[in-house]
Order: sequence, then structure tokens, then C-alpha cells
Amino acid sequence: MSALPKIPSTAAGVLPQIAAFAEEQAIALRHDFHRHPELAFEEHRTSARIAGLLSDWGFEVATGIGGTGVVATLRRGDGGRRLGIRADFDALPISEDSGLAYASQTRGLMHACGHDGHTTILLAAAHYLARHGRFDGTVHLVFQPAEEIGQGATRMLDDGLFERFPVDAIFGLHNWPGVPAGRFGFVDGPAMASVDWARIRVTGKGGHGAEPHTGVDPVLTAAHIVTALQSLVSRNVDPREMAVVTVGSIHGGQAANVIPDSVELKLTARAFLPEVRQALRRRIPALAEAVAAGFGAGVEIDFPLGFPSVLNHAAETAFAREVALAQFGSDGVVAGLAPRTASEDFAFLLQRRPGSFVFVGNGDSAPLHSPRYVFDDAVIAPAASYWARLAETFLAEPDAARQAAGAPA
Repeated sequence: MSALPKIPSTAAGVLPQIAAFAEEQAIALRHDFHRHPELAFEEHRTSARIAGLLSDWGFEVATGIGGTGVVATLRRGDGGRRLGIRADFDALPISEDSGLAYASQTRGLMHACGHDGHTTILLAAAHYLARHGRFDGTVHLVFQPAEEIGQGATRMLDDGLFERFPVDAIFGLHNWPGVPAGRFGFVDGPAMASVDWARIRVTGKGGHGAEPHTGVDPVLTAAHIVTALQSLVSRNVDPREMAVVTVGSIHGGQAANVIPDSVELKLTARAFLPEVRQALRRRIPALAEAVAAGFGAGVEIDFPLGFPSVLNHAAETAFAREVALAQFGSDGVVAGLAPRTASEDFAFLLQRRPGSFVFVGNGDSAPLHSPRYVFDDAVIAPAASYWARLAETFLAEPDAARQAAGAPA
């Protein structure tokens, strides 16, 4: 990839065209997406709506990428330099408890992570770029399905995403509760954790609760496995590094006086560094097997690979940060934002191409994946303005690029 362009020192803030579009159409569009959430690879209505709008605005639109994915392309000038910006649009199997007038109309489904907002932000930027954007190059807007199950990015990659729509860099964005609304955060290197899901079935010998000595109690064994797993972080991982092991589900038995034959545990393991991830993947099965053996029980372990940590590239992250500083000033950027221990399948895209994953504050909303989570519509205009300015700067017209670099036009 060629050198990233220098950033002109001008603080434009929210672009007036985007502010007007947000008030007139984008907020209503986001509410429509919110009313009609769709699960991973079932986002047919959402995908069709996205594709229709982009086509109407003059983009070349490809649909069905990786299932329900959409890629929209806009070229100006020689189209030589190429930029990708990604948004996700799937929902979660959560029953909404937000009290919103535009709450989900589909029982048991909800946009509880703000993907409806991410998509609307990128659509608002697309509308601006199609009508007002000044750039020389190609922009590919990637609307990705199935982020919540960690499969959408790989499906699109397997469908030839970067072969069919080549990019010199790829950028993505996620809203974050607890960060002031509309302020941007940037993380160098590991920005979000890897995640692997494990299922451990503890097998024993059931019997009457009054005669535990005649059987092998998988409930007791499972309890000791849960406790032992917590020692992995405190005793097998360098204390200067991050790791999290969470057992989120325990199922076994039905009656208080009956020892069941088996108990099932479901857990997640997260880390920033690949070597820590691999250590957890080795030690979790070994520890579970050793603890079970000590109780005379057995274990069956299903531990497929999940997805890696989001590793932001240094040059692209510095560029993304400078765009925000130039546009919004230092007050618009959160200094020293810490990496997030949640996970994102944007990681797979960053394994293939340089880029950066950006955070934008969502204010004091409930946490992500909460039934009471609410995306703040006030974030749409600044975040869309940021994408628009990032695209125009990355794909700067020749004269603008020379002026930004301090050379005569």
C-alpha cells in the first residue's frame, strides 16, 4: 500500500449536508431498521433496503455477498486508490425492554448492539459521498451480515470480498456505551479480544441423592471444574496480559434428590495476544480432564476456533485518529481509550488487509446486549461526517493531496 495522505489541519465538525440528511431521513431510517430486526444470515429485508437506497443514490451495488451481504462501490477520477468501510446489520435473539416508541416488532429479537445505528451511519455517509464527495479513487462500502455469531466476515471473505472489491485499507466502527456520545476513540494494536467458545460435558454415574457413594457426581465435578478454570488467568497467564474465562451456562439434572448422569458447561475464553489465546486453548481441556479424573468422572470437550483479536494496524490507526482530530478537534477524541475485552469478527478483515477499528461514544445507555440498550441517534451525524471526511482524505484529489503535503498545487 502507498503512503497514507497527510491530514489537513481544518476542524469542520459535523458536515451540514449530513446534519440535514440525519434530521430528514437517517433517523427515521434507523428507527425502521430497529423495528424490524433480523438474525444472522436472515437479514433479507434489511439487505434489500440497504441495496435499494444505495442503488438509488448512484452506487454500483452487489448483493448476496457471503449470503446477505451488500457491497456498494463509488468511483471518482482514475479510481486507482481504494478504500473500504464496513458496517454490520444483524440483530440479536433478545427480547427488547427499552420502552421505545419504535421498539422491535419481532418478538424475541432486538438490535441490542447498535448495528442498526452502524448501518445508518454508513448510509448517511454514502448519501453525502454520492452527492457532495470530492475524492479521486474508489470507495467500497461493505455492509456485513452475521457479526453477532462471528461468521459474516469470513463468509464474505470466502465469497471473494477483497478479490472482487480490492481495497488498500479497511475501516470499521462500533458504538460504545459509557463513552461520551459522538466522541471518537482509537486503540493501537489489540483493540478487542479474541473469543473461543467451549462446551464441556461432564459424565458421571447418576443415582439417588441419599446414596451419593454409589455413583459419580457430575454436578460436584462440574463445580470444581468451574472453580479450577478461574486459576488459568491467575496462574497460567502473565499478570501483565489480559485473559478472561467465563462459564456462562451450567445445565444438569432436574430433581433435587437425584444425581444426574451428566452436566454441561458452556464457556468463553478471551485474550488480546495470540500466544495467550493458544495457552488458554491448551490449558482449558487439560485442566477439565484432570479435575474430572480426580473425581472419577469423564469429560467430552467441544472447543472449536472462534475468532481472533482485533489487531489495529499502526499507520492506519494513526491516520484515523488524525482525521478525527482535524475534523472535531481534541475535544472530539477520547484520549487513551482502553482496549475492549468484547470481541468482533472485523478481526478477520484486518488479517487480510491493513486498517483500523474505531469506537464512537454512545453516552450513558445501558450496556451492549442489554434488553434496555438504546442507540443514541445524536451519534449518527458526527459519525457519518467522520466516515465522509475519512473517505475524502484517504482518497484525496491530486491537488488537495499536494496542498495537504505542503507542496504547491
